[in-house]
Amino acid sequence: MSSLFESYDLAGLRLANRIVMAPMTRARAPDTVPTADMATHYAQRAGAGLIITESTQVSVQGRGYLYTPGIHSAAQIEGWKRVTAAVHEAGGRIFAQLWHVGRVSHGSLLDGQAPVAPVPVTAAQTRVHAYDSDGQPAQVPVSPPVALDAQGIRQIIADFRQAAINAMTAGFDGVEIHAGNGFLFEQFINGGLNTREDRYGGPSISNRLRLLLETVDQVSAQIGSQRVGVRVSPFARAADLHPFEGEQQTWLALAGALAQRQIAYLHASDLGDADFQKTFRAAFGGTFVLSGGFTGETARQAIDDGRADLAVFGRPFIANPDLVDRLRHGWPLAEAGREAYYGGGARGYIDYPTYAMRQAQMA
Repeated sequence: MSSLFESYDLAGLRLANRIVMAPMTRARAPDTVPTADMATHYAQRAGAGLIITESTQVSVQGRGYLYTPGIHSAAQIEGWKRVTAAVHEAGGRIFAQLWHVGRVSHGSLLDGQAPVAPVPVTAAQTRVHAYDSDGQPAQVPVSPPVALDAQGIRQIIADFRQAAINAMTAGFDGVEIHAGNGFLFEQFINGGLNTREDRYGGPSISNRLRLLLETVDQVSAQIGSQRVGVRVSPFARAADLHPFEGEQQTWLALAGALAQRQIAYLHASDLGDADFQKTFRAAFGGTFVLSGGFTGETARQAIDDGRADLAVFGRPFIANPDLVDRLRHGWPLAEAGREAYYGGGARGYIDYPTYAMRQAQMA
Protein backbone atom coordinates (compact mmCIF):
# COMPACT_ATOMS: atom_id res chain seq x y z
CA MET A 1 0.00 0.00 0.00
CA SER A 2 1.22 3.49 -0.80
CA SER A 3 2.51 5.53 2.12
CA LEU A 4 -0.25 8.01 1.29
CA PHE A 5 -2.82 5.63 2.77
CA GLU A 6 -0.88 4.58 5.85
CA SER A 7 -1.99 5.83 9.24
CA TYR A 8 -0.02 8.62 10.90
CA ASP A 9 0.62 9.64 14.49
CA LEU A 10 0.04 13.41 14.70
CA ALA A 11 1.42 14.28 18.14
CA GLY A 12 -0.57 11.45 19.70
CA LEU A 13 -3.62 11.85 17.46
CA ARG A 14 -3.97 8.84 15.17
CA LEU A 15 -4.88 9.77 11.58
CA ALA A 16 -6.30 7.07 9.30
CA ASN A 17 -4.16 8.20 6.37
CA ARG A 18 -1.83 11.01 5.29
CA ILE A 19 -4.36 12.90 3.21
CA VAL A 20 -5.48 16.29 4.53
CA MET A 21 -8.56 18.17 3.39
CA ALA A 22 -7.52 21.78 2.85
CA PRO A 23 -9.21 24.74 4.50
CA MET A 24 -11.51 26.06 1.79
CA THR A 25 -13.81 29.04 2.22
CA ARG A 26 -17.22 28.06 0.87
CA ALA A 27 -19.27 30.99 2.23
CA ARG A 28 -22.20 28.89 3.43
CA ALA A 29 -22.77 30.56 6.83
CA PRO A 30 -25.19 33.45 6.13
CA ASP A 31 -25.20 34.70 9.72
CA THR A 32 -21.65 33.48 10.62
CA VAL A 33 -23.12 30.44 12.45
CA PRO A 34 -22.17 26.98 11.11
CA THR A 35 -25.20 25.29 9.55
CA ALA A 36 -26.58 21.77 9.37
CA ASP A 37 -25.40 21.61 5.75
CA MET A 38 -21.87 22.37 6.94
CA ALA A 39 -22.04 19.42 9.32
CA THR A 40 -23.13 17.20 6.45
CA HIS A 41 -20.44 18.58 4.14
CA TYR A 42 -17.57 17.89 6.50
CA ALA A 43 -18.90 14.50 7.60
CA GLN A 44 -19.15 13.40 3.96
CA ARG A 45 -15.39 14.05 3.66
CA ALA A 46 -14.35 12.40 6.93
CA GLY A 47 -12.36 9.81 4.99
CA ALA A 48 -9.51 12.32 5.00
CA GLY A 49 -6.88 11.61 7.61
CA LEU A 50 -7.37 15.18 8.81
CA ILE A 51 -9.88 17.89 7.90
CA ILE A 52 -8.87 21.51 8.38
CA THR A 53 -11.95 23.70 8.38
CA GLU A 54 -12.54 26.76 6.31
CA SER A 55 -11.05 29.94 7.75
CA THR A 56 -13.00 30.88 10.88
CA GLN A 57 -12.83 34.38 12.30
CA VAL A 58 -11.83 34.71 15.94
CA SER A 59 -13.74 37.98 16.45
CA VAL A 60 -16.01 40.44 14.70
CA GLN A 61 -12.90 42.50 13.98
CA GLY A 62 -11.27 39.49 12.31
CA ARG A 63 -13.99 39.11 9.66
CA GLY A 64 -13.18 39.93 6.06
CA TYR A 65 -15.87 38.31 3.91
CA LEU A 66 -19.59 37.73 3.94
CA TYR A 67 -21.00 34.33 4.88
CA THR A 68 -17.89 33.01 6.63
CA PRO A 69 -18.24 31.36 10.04
CA GLY A 70 -16.91 32.57 13.35
CA ILE A 71 -15.99 30.90 16.62
CA HIS A 72 -16.45 33.71 19.12
CA SER A 73 -20.14 33.48 20.06
CA ALA A 74 -22.21 30.89 21.87
CA ALA A 75 -24.33 30.25 18.77
CA GLN A 76 -21.23 29.70 16.65
CA ILE A 77 -19.80 27.25 19.15
CA GLU A 78 -23.06 25.30 19.16
CA GLY A 79 -23.01 25.23 15.36
CA TRP A 80 -19.48 23.87 15.33
CA LYS A 81 -20.47 21.21 17.88
CA ARG A 82 -22.81 19.75 15.27
CA VAL A 83 -19.96 19.73 12.74
CA THR A 84 -17.39 18.03 14.96
CA ALA A 85 -19.91 15.48 16.21
CA ALA A 86 -20.83 14.54 12.64
CA VAL A 87 -17.18 14.22 11.60
CA HIS A 88 -16.24 12.14 14.63
CA GLU A 89 -19.26 9.88 14.16
CA ALA A 90 -18.01 9.26 10.62
CA GLY A 91 -14.56 8.37 11.97
CA GLY A 92 -12.74 11.58 11.04
CA ARG A 93 -10.41 14.08 12.68
CA ILE A 94 -10.91 17.84 12.39
CA PHE A 95 -8.95 21.00 13.27
CA ALA A 96 -10.43 24.50 13.19
CA GLN A 97 -8.48 27.09 11.20
CA LEU A 98 -8.44 30.29 13.27
CA TRP A 99 -8.39 33.51 11.26
CA HIS A 100 -7.99 37.24 11.52
CA VAL A 101 -7.87 39.03 8.17
CA GLY A 102 -6.26 42.25 9.41
CA ARG A 103 -6.45 44.92 6.74
CA VAL A 104 -8.20 42.64 4.22
CA SER A 105 -11.70 43.74 5.19
CA HIS A 106 -14.37 46.39 4.77
CA GLY A 107 -16.15 48.62 7.24
CA SER A 108 -19.55 47.21 6.32
CA LEU A 109 -18.50 43.91 7.94
CA LEU A 110 -17.08 45.57 11.04
CA ASP A 111 -20.01 47.57 12.37
CA GLY A 112 -18.63 50.59 10.57
CA GLN A 113 -15.20 50.35 12.16
CA ALA A 114 -11.97 50.44 10.15
CA PRO A 115 -9.96 47.25 9.62
CA VAL A 116 -6.74 46.92 11.61
CA ALA A 117 -3.18 46.31 10.45
CA PRO A 118 0.40 46.76 11.61
CA VAL A 119 0.52 50.09 9.76
CA PRO A 120 -2.20 52.30 8.21
CA VAL A 121 -1.52 51.24 4.61
CA THR A 122 -4.41 50.08 2.42
CA ALA A 123 -4.02 46.86 0.42
CA ALA A 124 -4.00 48.06 -3.20
CA GLN A 125 -6.12 46.29 -5.81
CA THR A 126 -7.64 44.05 -3.16
CA ARG A 127 -11.37 43.36 -2.93
CA VAL A 128 -13.55 41.50 -0.47
CA HIS A 129 -17.12 40.25 -0.53
CA ALA A 130 -18.96 42.75 1.65
CA TYR A 131 -21.76 45.32 1.30
CA ASP A 132 -21.64 48.13 -1.23
CA SER A 133 -22.90 51.70 -0.71
CA ASP A 134 -26.47 50.49 -1.37
CA GLY A 135 -26.21 47.80 1.26
CA GLN A 136 -26.06 45.00 -1.30
CA PRO A 137 -23.58 42.09 -1.29
CA ALA A 138 -20.77 42.86 -3.75
CA GLN A 139 -17.06 42.68 -4.37
CA VAL A 140 -15.77 45.98 -2.94
CA PRO A 141 -12.31 47.49 -2.40
CA VAL A 142 -10.98 47.01 1.11
CA SER A 143 -11.34 49.90 3.54
CA PRO A 144 -8.32 51.90 4.73
CA PRO A 145 -6.99 50.32 7.94
CA VAL A 146 -5.81 51.80 11.20
CA ALA A 147 -2.62 50.71 12.93
CA LEU A 148 -3.00 48.47 15.96
CA ASP A 149 -1.81 49.99 19.22
CA ALA A 150 -0.40 47.99 22.13
CA GLN A 151 -3.83 47.37 23.62
CA GLY A 152 -5.17 46.26 20.25
CA ILE A 153 -2.34 43.77 19.87
CA ARG A 154 -3.02 42.33 23.32
CA GLN A 155 -6.67 41.95 22.33
CA ILE A 156 -5.76 40.05 19.15
CA ILE A 157 -3.74 37.55 21.18
CA ALA A 158 -6.57 37.22 23.69
CA ASP A 159 -9.09 36.64 20.89
CA PHE A 160 -7.03 33.77 19.47
CA ARG A 161 -6.56 32.28 22.92
CA GLN A 162 -10.31 32.37 23.55
CA ALA A 163 -11.09 31.05 20.07
CA ALA A 164 -8.86 28.04 20.75
CA ILE A 165 -10.69 27.40 24.01
CA ASN A 166 -13.98 27.72 22.14
CA ALA A 167 -12.77 25.28 19.51
CA MET A 168 -11.97 22.62 22.08
CA THR A 169 -15.35 23.26 23.74
CA ALA A 170 -16.91 22.69 20.32
CA GLY A 171 -15.20 19.31 20.07
CA PHE A 172 -12.36 20.02 17.65
CA ASP A 173 -9.24 17.86 17.76
CA GLY A 174 -7.05 20.96 17.51
CA VAL A 175 -6.63 24.32 15.84
CA GLU A 176 -4.60 25.75 12.98
CA ILE A 177 -3.49 29.38 13.26
CA HIS A 178 -3.72 31.00 9.83
CA ALA A 179 -0.53 32.99 9.26
CA GLY A 180 -0.56 33.05 5.45
CA ASN A 181 -2.40 34.35 2.39
CA GLY A 182 -1.78 38.01 3.17
CA PHE A 183 -3.85 38.09 6.38
CA LEU A 184 -2.99 39.66 9.73
CA PHE A 185 -0.01 37.62 10.89
CA GLU A 186 1.66 37.74 7.50
CA GLN A 187 1.08 41.51 7.41
CA PHE A 188 3.17 41.73 10.57
CA ILE A 189 5.81 39.31 9.26
CA ASN A 190 6.27 41.12 5.94
CA GLY A 191 9.24 43.47 6.25
CA GLY A 192 8.11 45.59 3.32
CA LEU A 193 4.78 46.46 4.92
CA ASN A 194 5.52 46.34 8.65
CA THR A 195 7.56 49.46 9.33
CA ARG A 196 6.41 49.86 12.93
CA GLU A 197 8.90 51.35 15.35
CA ASP A 198 7.94 49.29 18.38
CA ARG A 199 8.70 45.72 19.45
CA TYR A 200 6.23 44.33 16.89
CA GLY A 201 7.84 45.62 13.71
CA GLY A 202 10.65 47.26 11.83
CA PRO A 203 13.81 45.66 10.44
CA SER A 204 14.14 43.17 13.32
CA ILE A 205 13.00 39.69 12.28
CA SER A 206 12.21 38.73 15.86
CA ASN A 207 10.02 41.81 16.23
CA ARG A 208 8.01 41.00 13.12
CA LEU A 209 7.52 37.40 14.24
CA ARG A 210 6.57 38.40 17.77
CA LEU A 211 2.79 38.69 17.33
CA LEU A 212 2.46 35.24 15.79
CA LEU A 213 4.79 33.57 18.27
CA GLU A 214 3.15 35.18 21.28
CA THR A 215 -0.20 34.00 19.92
CA VAL A 216 1.11 30.46 19.44
CA ASP A 217 2.45 30.50 23.00
CA GLN A 218 -0.82 31.71 24.47
CA VAL A 219 -2.91 29.23 22.49
CA SER A 220 -0.53 26.38 23.37
CA ALA A 221 -0.72 27.29 27.05
CA GLN A 222 -4.49 26.84 26.90
CA ILE A 223 -4.92 23.71 24.77
CA GLY A 224 -1.44 22.16 24.51
CA SER A 225 1.11 22.69 21.73
CA GLN A 226 0.38 19.17 20.44
CA ARG A 227 -3.03 20.44 19.35
CA VAL A 228 -1.75 23.55 17.52
CA GLY A 229 -0.80 23.83 13.86
CA VAL A 230 0.35 26.90 11.93
CA ARG A 231 -0.32 27.72 8.28
CA VAL A 232 2.10 29.84 6.19
CA SER A 233 2.44 30.74 2.50
CA PRO A 234 5.80 32.53 2.30
CA PHE A 235 5.86 33.53 -1.36
CA ALA A 236 2.15 33.69 -2.25
CA ARG A 237 2.26 37.50 -2.69
CA ALA A 238 -1.38 37.69 -1.63
CA ALA A 239 -3.37 40.82 -0.73
CA ASP A 240 -0.75 43.32 -1.87
CA LEU A 241 2.18 41.82 0.04
CA HIS A 242 5.47 41.93 -1.85
CA PRO A 243 9.05 40.62 -1.64
CA PHE A 244 11.18 42.20 1.06
CA GLU A 245 14.81 42.16 2.07
CA GLY A 246 15.72 39.11 4.13
CA GLU A 247 12.48 37.27 3.52
CA GLN A 248 14.06 33.81 3.30
CA GLN A 249 15.87 34.40 6.59
CA THR A 250 12.60 35.59 8.10
CA TRP A 251 10.70 32.45 7.17
CA LEU A 252 13.54 30.16 8.23
CA ALA A 253 13.65 31.97 11.59
CA LEU A 254 9.93 31.33 11.99
CA ALA A 255 10.33 27.64 11.16
CA GLY A 256 13.06 27.35 13.77
CA ALA A 257 11.03 29.20 16.40
CA LEU A 258 8.03 26.96 15.80
CA ALA A 259 10.26 23.88 16.04
CA GLN A 260 11.26 24.97 19.54
CA ARG A 261 7.60 25.15 20.50
CA GLN A 262 6.93 21.54 19.42
CA ILE A 263 3.63 22.30 17.76
CA ALA A 264 1.59 19.57 16.07
CA TYR A 265 2.52 20.58 12.54
CA LEU A 266 3.56 23.32 10.15
CA HIS A 267 1.32 23.63 7.09
CA ALA A 268 2.95 25.35 4.12
CA SER A 269 2.26 26.35 0.54
CA ASP A 270 3.95 28.69 -1.94
CA LEU A 271 7.45 27.80 -0.77
CA GLY A 272 9.31 28.77 -3.90
CA ASP A 273 12.00 26.49 -5.31
CA ALA A 274 12.84 22.97 -4.20
CA ASP A 275 16.01 24.03 -2.38
CA PHE A 276 14.19 26.47 -0.13
CA GLN A 277 11.40 23.99 0.49
CA LYS A 278 13.97 21.42 1.65
CA THR A 279 15.77 23.96 3.85
CA PHE A 280 12.50 25.22 5.31
CA ARG A 281 11.32 21.75 6.18
CA ALA A 282 14.65 20.92 7.80
CA ALA A 283 14.51 24.11 9.89
CA PHE A 284 11.17 23.02 11.32
CA GLY A 285 11.92 19.33 11.72
CA GLY A 286 8.46 18.31 12.94
CA THR A 287 5.38 17.12 11.08
CA PHE A 288 5.35 18.97 7.78
CA VAL A 289 2.03 19.41 5.95
CA LEU A 290 2.39 20.46 2.33
CA SER A 291 -0.10 22.04 -0.09
CA GLY A 292 0.58 22.29 -3.79
CA GLY A 293 -2.06 21.12 -6.24
CA PHE A 294 -1.36 17.45 -5.66
CA THR A 295 -2.60 14.49 -7.64
CA GLY A 296 -2.63 11.10 -5.98
CA GLU A 297 0.70 10.22 -7.60
CA THR A 298 2.49 13.50 -6.84
CA ALA A 299 1.27 13.38 -3.25
CA ARG A 300 2.62 9.86 -2.86
CA GLN A 301 5.94 10.95 -4.32
CA ALA A 302 6.16 13.94 -1.98
CA ILE A 303 5.69 11.69 1.04
CA ASP A 304 7.93 8.89 -0.21
CA ASP A 305 10.67 11.40 -1.11
CA GLY A 306 10.53 12.92 2.36
CA ARG A 307 9.26 16.33 1.22
CA ALA A 308 6.14 16.08 3.37
CA ASP A 309 4.56 13.97 6.07
CA LEU A 310 0.98 14.84 5.12
CA ALA A 311 -0.34 15.96 1.72
CA VAL A 312 -3.12 18.53 1.34
CA PHE A 313 -5.90 18.31 -1.24
CA GLY A 314 -8.26 21.20 -1.83
CA ARG A 315 -10.52 21.49 -4.87
CA PRO A 316 -10.66 17.72 -5.55
CA PHE A 317 -12.52 17.34 -2.25
CA ILE A 318 -15.31 19.65 -3.44
CA ALA A 319 -16.87 17.27 -5.95
CA ASN A 320 -15.42 14.07 -4.48
CA PRO A 321 -16.56 13.50 -0.91
CA ASP A 322 -15.01 10.03 -1.20
CA LEU A 323 -11.71 11.39 -2.53
CA VAL A 324 -9.57 9.07 -0.42
CA ASP A 325 -11.31 5.98 -1.81
CA ARG A 326 -11.07 7.33 -5.36
CA LEU A 327 -7.34 7.89 -5.00
CA ARG A 328 -6.81 4.55 -3.31
CA HIS A 329 -8.56 2.61 -6.09
CA GLY A 330 -7.65 4.79 -9.05
CA TRP A 331 -11.27 5.72 -9.72
CA PRO A 332 -11.90 8.81 -11.86
CA LEU A 333 -12.48 12.14 -10.15
CA ALA A 334 -15.59 14.27 -10.62
CA GLU A 335 -15.26 17.96 -11.46
CA ALA A 336 -16.99 20.76 -9.58
CA GLY A 337 -18.51 23.75 -11.32
CA ARG A 338 -16.84 26.97 -10.24
CA GLU A 339 -20.23 28.64 -9.84
CA ALA A 340 -20.83 26.46 -6.78
CA TYR A 341 -17.53 27.16 -5.03
CA TYR A 342 -18.75 30.08 -2.92
CA GLY A 343 -22.13 30.82 -1.40
CA GLY A 344 -25.51 29.33 -2.16
CA GLY A 345 -27.14 26.37 -0.54
CA ALA A 346 -26.93 22.60 -0.73
CA ARG A 347 -26.37 22.47 -4.50
CA GLY A 348 -22.72 22.15 -5.29
CA TYR A 349 -21.99 21.62 -1.61
CA ILE A 350 -23.49 18.41 -0.21
CA ASP A 351 -25.09 16.88 -3.30
CA TYR A 352 -22.04 15.30 -4.96
CA PRO A 353 -22.42 11.49 -5.14
CA THR A 354 -19.67 9.08 -4.21
CA TYR A 355 -18.23 6.89 -6.93
CA ALA A 356 -20.22 3.92 -5.62
CA MET A 357 -23.44 5.94 -5.68
CA ARG A 358 -22.74 7.08 -9.23
CA GLN A 359 -22.08 3.52 -10.38
CA ALA A 360 -25.33 2.35 -8.78
CA GLN A 361 -27.25 5.13 -10.53
CA MET A 362 -25.82 4.06 -13.86
CA ALA A 363 -26.51 0.36 -13.34
